[in-house]
Amino acid sequence: MKSTEGGPVEAGKAGAHEKLVREYLSGLEAGDAERILSLFTGDGIVCSPLYGERPAARFFPGLFEDTRNSRITLKGVFEGTSRSPRVAAWFIYDWTLRDGSPVRFECMDVFELDERSGRIRRLTILYDSARTRGALDESRRSSGA
Repeated sequence: MKSTEGGPVEAGKAGAHEKLVREYLSGLEAGDAERILSLFTGDGIVCSPLYGERPAARFFPGLFEDTRNSRITLKGVFEGTSRSPRVAAWFIYDWTLRDGSPVRFECMDVFELDERSGRIRRLTILYDSARTRGALDESRRSSGA
């Protein structure tokens, strides 16, 4: 075990948390809502700068409706230091909107995990959405959404 500010973290759990994050990012890149939702608790929530706070079951289908393609370059995975299991992923998101407009931004996703199941109960997405919001709005207008 390695010791952290909030108490010990078992090496096996740390590896499982990173595996969960990598599985999530792989599903995000593939546009696979079913695969991603299997990683969430049934009442999982996503808080996004563009889409607001909504149930994961509504968030991902909406995101993928706005997406033609995405590519993720992972920069790091970080374990929380509190007793509640938290993990963060830092990555570059190359997002192609449904009208073909490319958007690229650096992002941090913070995963709050359910202690019993190890699944994601809350995902908070952090990035500067100023340019992204304009591109998304324009993409929706051009495609009639």
